[in-house]
Amino acid sequence: MDQKMRLSGILPVLPTPFADDGVDLDAMRRLVRFALEGGVDGVVFPGFASEVEALSAEERAALLAAVVAEVAGRIPVVAGASGGTVAEVVAHAHQAAALGIDLLMIQPPKSIGAGAEAVAAFLGAVAAQVPNAEIILQNAPAPRGSDLSPEAVVHVVRSVPSVRYVKEETLPAGPAITAILAEAPEHLRGVIGGGGARYILDEYERGACAAMPALEIADLHVSLDRAFRDGRKSEARALYIRSLPLLVLQAVYRMRLTKHILMLRGVADNRIVRAPTPEIDALALRDIDASYAECGLGRPGEGENA
Repeated sequence: MDQKMRLSGILPVLPTPFADDGVDLDAMRRLVRFALEGGVDGVVFPGFASEVEALSAEERAALLAAVVAEVAGRIPVVAGASGGTVAEVVAHAHQAAALGIDLLMIQPPKSIGAGAEAVAAFLGAVAAQVPNAEIILQNAPAPRGSDLSPEAVVHVVRSVPSVRYVKEETLPAGPAITAILAEAPEHLRGVIGGGGARYILDEYERGACAAMPALEIADLHVSLDRAFRDGRKSEARALYIRSLPLLVLQAVYRMRLTKHILMLRGVADNRIVRAPTPEIDALALRDIDASYAECGLGRPGEGENA
């Protein structure tokens, strides 16, 4: 797979499977197979939904290598390369390059502020040390991210030609996507939606080239994506409506919900998380299971390992 192939479609951020004694590399390969079988157009690791801040350097390296090995060149792999300093980002980039990955998603560190000049200088310094990389500028909302304005994003893209994509996650994302695409230089290949695909139809209508949801209903998101691109917009909207109750809950329970649904689907072994995430009590679990059933992907307990 040519890693410089234009990104489009559904690019889920892979969760990190944990066991009692660390990360589970076999389970990570199983998650990748689930993504491939669902028809995804690429995968992303590590990202916020991967609990990246809770991973050691060794765990992160081993998991990314497992992802690349299982993908085996069939679809693009985007490596999360965010860090607090230029040196940290470059180290992540070199690790990815050693695995054949040149697509890097970078969230500017909050320590440099949300000024366009500062962000451009940071990413420019990274690009100078990894000239073969294609950067996805991750514009995450506050308090986690820098919450860059569309004007700042456009300035950064114009200043750093290595920035080939923007992942726009600020709220509301739709108007920001419209503003960025209206002023984007030619080297920007596209804007990618975030927000767990909770706003995917609006993002697509405004020209977003792809979406980066969580993994648990990636096959439904692929069906939605294909219907939209084929002009079957009423079908795409029906699928979107089916997904929303679960995605609303996913916004609260995050990785714990993702792993619970993957357990129901016979892909994950547990819902162990390291990141601070709300516990799912019995009533919430009942609501989540009902919302999953309404997605039309199977009922709780029907997964092969459930």
